[in-house]
Amino acid sequence: MTRNSRTYRFGARRPGFTLIELVVTVVIMIIVILALGTVIVDSIRGWHKMYARVYADVVTDSYVARNAFDRVVRSAGQRTPLLVDNGGQYDELVVYYYSSPSASTLDRYARFYVDTTDENQLKIDHGNLSPTGDRSPADRTEDRFCRNVSRCFFKKDGRSAQMELTLDDETLSATVVSSAVMHNGS
Repeated sequence: MTRNSRTYRFGARRPGFTLIELVVTVVIMIIVILALGTVIVDSIRGWHKMYARVYADVVTDSYVARNAFDRVVRSAGQRTPLLVDNGGQYDELVVYYYSSPSASTLDRYARFYVDTTDENQLKIDHGNLSPTGDRSPADRTEDRFCRNVSRCFFKKDGRSAQMELTLDDETLSATVVSSAVMHNGS
């Protein structure tokens, strides 16, 4: 046979890959694919865990309570807010506000408190004030903002009020502190 001939003898080198080269390549590819799969699965688990923490009931309830507190206190008149002392901690806050922009006197009140008999919910009672300035129980309405309240207390300093609220549902805990200044005159 000549060198330029296309036929080969037994044991001669042919073009292509050997079986060992193919096995090594497949093993390397399997290792790379398994490593990428592990990274992707861990990333998805982490994303789900973070999503569950960000949108947990405790977190969303704390934002709702903070926004309600800010809205009500900022609309309140300058009449000093009333704190209810319960064993050294102020666990109720009462503020007074106008029912409409045309009202000449403070004629409404809002009372923030935690109802321990109903899933430790933070509630707000709204109602009218009598002409003498007393709270009228007849037309009282109640809003519920969050449950699983493990701690809530209020502070005041002149025209400002502060709420420190901790929610705990045994899987996640969230604490929010909100401070607002009463803007309306009176």
